[in-house]
Amino acid sequence: MNTADQYLKAIYLIQEMENGPASTGALADMLDVSPASANEMIGKLEARELADHEKYKGVRLTEEGIVRARDALQTYCIIERFLANVLDVEDFRGEARELEAVIDDTVADRLDTIIDRNPNCPDCFDAETDACAELDVECEKPAD
Repeated sequence: MNTADQYLKAIYLIQEMENGPASTGALADMLDVSPASANEMIGKLEARELADHEKYKGVRLTEEGIVRARDALQTYCIIERFLANVLDVEDFRGEARELEAVIDDTVADRLDTIIDRNPNCPDCFDAETDACAELDVECEKPAD
């Protein structure tokens, strides 16, 4: 997964939580980047027809953007569940965020065979707790 996929995933989650467009500020906060960096990537996503941005209203994913975002979210869930449920990594969220940018589809598919993914993935992901609902650990909402 590349940085564009991380942005798509974040936009998708914000859209789901807010039931509307993702603001640049919310996107920057979620990804821990500057608003200028978020704006720059939004422009790139828009140029690739993965997102539509309306100034002062926010960004929405196109149909293709939603498909890519859901694929990225599924990969993130696979990584998160592997780290938490199989390897028992304490900071599975932090590690998953680091790994999601470098895990390719082949590795994600192989990890998927180990975790026995629920077929409703990525709908199993809870944006409020920033975790897959299929984790074998207790999840709390992350601190701001």
